[in-house]
Amino acid sequence: MSEPMDIDPPAGSATPANAMAALMANAKGKGKADERGGTKVLSDEEIKALNDKEGLPWVEKYRPNTLDEVVSHQDITSTIEKFIEAGRLPHLLLYGPPGTGKTSTVLALARRLYGPPYKKHILELNASDDRGIDVVREQIKNFAMTKVLFSKGFKLVILDEADMMTQAAQSALRRVIETHTKNVRFCILCNYVNKITPAIQSRCTRFRFSPLPEKEVQRKVDEVVEKEGVNLTDDGRDALLKLSRGDMRRALNVLQACHAAYDVVDETAVYNCTGNPHPKDIERVVQSMMSDEFGTSYSLITSLKVDKGLALQDLIAGAYDFLDTVELPKQSRIYLLDHLGSTEHRLSVGGSEKMQLTALLGAFKVAVELSQKKI
Repeated sequence: MSEPMDIDPPAGSATPANAMAALMANAKGKGKADERGGTKVLSDEEIKALNDKEGLPWVEKYRPNTLDEVVSHQDITSTIEKFIEAGRLPHLLLYGPPGTGKTSTVLALARRLYGPPYKKHILELNASDDRGIDVVREQIKNFAMTKVLFSKGFKLVILDEADMMTQAAQSALRRVIETHTKNVRFCILCNYVNKITPAIQSRCTRFRFSPLPEKEVQRKVDEVVEKEGVNLTDDGRDALLKLSRGDMRRALNVLQACHAAYDVVDETAVYNCTGNPHPKDIERVVQSMMSDEFGTSYSLITSLKVDKGLALQDLIAGAYDFLDTVELPKQSRIYLLDHLGSTEHRLSVGGSEKMQLTALLGAFKVAVELSQKKI
């Protein structure tokens, strides 16, 4: 039998080790394609694009990572920072409208306490999904009773939309908060603080998150527009800020949706994406209700609802804002605002749109008559 022969590879060929080294070197290259082996080398930009999470909502992509980055509410973030520095973080109850920074503040707090592996130290629950007493007895209690290996201090339980929890669940939560304070801090987030039981409120330090100032929302929107290359017009920006009403989440979500649907994000694009009535349509409706015959106004509003898919509640909200720009006697304005509110309430509890529309038209006709009377 012939002995096996050691064959040296030809000059220039690659052994497995050399091939791996070549691949690693190519991965660190500057984007030049290597066509010798049929493999295209990715550029730095392509590698970065692959590393980025595709399809990530801008709300998450641009969520602040530190307390200093939280938009507005510097008084709240500075107070929380002092709690951390003193090592005396209490249970927190953060309440206020959606999109004002409650969740971002708590997540920034977690990063400040635990660093990059902060997710190992927190339990984040949305109480609107898991709102029953079983969640408190099982998930929250089990998490509160255990400790993270090799860690010191306390863990965080983040309860978002806690105002959706049942009374029984809140009663059980009160006992868990009392028992496990040494091991856990609770961060309770809600929109309506009056739906949180007084027993839980008294055990937490409360912070109210008010709607964000328009200039703060605009600053963040401009930052995202620049980084994402959005073609946003001035009237589009004004419409976006108006419709967001201090809600940063809504502003960024609408901006991303408009950017995906339109090359140029202008006022019309913003209103089309949100489904809100255009200001020009609102002006037509209000002017018609104040000057045209009953039947003409009714036909106009009905056709707008059908053609543009608008709801009467949307028209009422738009009319409320538009009335600020119309000169009306005091009595007429008070009468109209009262009936706009009453109509909106009746619609919210299931009232017929057809009947409420006729009542609204009648209210405008009465308001016009009041304005013509000499007082």
